[in-house]
Amino acid sequence: MALKPGKFFRRHSFDALKTRKPNCVRSEKAEMGKSVKFEGTSEELQKIIDANMDKVGARRLARDAFKDIQLSIDHCLFKMPHAGLKMKESYEVNSRGLEIFSKSWLPETSPPKAMVYFCHGYGDTCTFFVEGIARKLASYSYGVFAMDYPGFGLSEGLHGYIPSFDKLVDDVIEHYSKAKENPEICNLPSFLFGQSMGGAVALKVLMKQPDAWNGAVLLAPMCKIADDMVPPWLVTQILVGIAKFLPKQKLVPQQDLAELAFRDVKKREQAAYNVIAYKHKPRLQTAVELLNTTQELEKQLDKVYVPLLILHGENDRVTDPSISKALYEKASSSDKKLILYKDAYHSLLEGEPDEMILQVLGDIISWLDEHTS
Repeated sequence: MALKPGKFFRRHSFDALKTRKPNCVRSEKAEMGKSVKFEGTSEELQKIIDANMDKVGARRLARDAFKDIQLSIDHCLFKMPHAGLKMKESYEVNSRGLEIFSKSWLPETSPPKAMVYFCHGYGDTCTFFVEGIARKLASYSYGVFAMDYPGFGLSEGLHGYIPSFDKLVDDVIEHYSKAKENPEICNLPSFLFGQSMGGAVALKVLMKQPDAWNGAVLLAPMCKIADDMVPPWLVTQILVGIAKFLPKQKLVPQQDLAELAFRDVKKREQAAYNVIAYKHKPRLQTAVELLNTTQELEKQLDKVYVPLLILHGENDRVTDPSISKALYEKASSSDKKLILYKDAYHSLLEGEPDEMILQVLGDIISWLDEHTS
């Protein structure tokens, strides 16, 4: 059974652990999966965030111990207004017996104009950068609902392990379909918001539920992994074979994602504060599932019918911008828009200079406004 954070609260005071200086990371560059030392952090807190995160109990403990520090770093997303917002976190066991974490952000004084359902990227969680994105949307009268996939963030499952991408998509459909039954929001327009791998999740959801959504916002969607990110063909075939026998092993070679995804150097360093993100080499079956999913999506881009806003950085070296162009051209949607951002990298809302992040957020809100008026 997962260790519940409450058991820790009764024995420790987290405030006593936080002799902190937010935004101070020791200068040595962190290697993939290696510990990052945060200056001003107590030895006990450092031990909590350095723990093995394979099991969800360790991830939940680390998040509760570190969340105040996370949300106080000097990043424009964490300066978004959140007064007047109702925020709720919850855990629910799904039909596969997995406890799923989710969070909602709603305007407090008036009903939301529409609901936005967030699908996060690979290795990520809805408890860090998504917090700032959701606050921004909620401050413009949109309700936001987000979840951590099984094996990611605060949801149960082996960290970073995707045994079946289609089952993950079904988990998302189940969780969001249940959320949409709430009588306070069931009649509101509903939009999917997919980022990177979450873009692939959102597209799969749209293909399985073509009539359930009023549109989708896709940021650097993972319809194709950039060629530089995929191992050579022979290595890939060997890894696919090994995955049948050792699916959970972390053996797939991978470049430093933060360096590839974040253009702004300071924000690249701040990515280390996402202490429950999966930062190791991809597990073999996870890599196979991601590769197969992108290959499937490339062949099915015409099966998307809802209004689309597609956003991609022209210098993205993680997901291929050319496939966003192909999605725009091939999608059967009559209402679709593609915006390519000059010089921008993969993480449009987390790793760009402030002015670019605010521009992208503004483009998203304008599009949502046009489709909810």
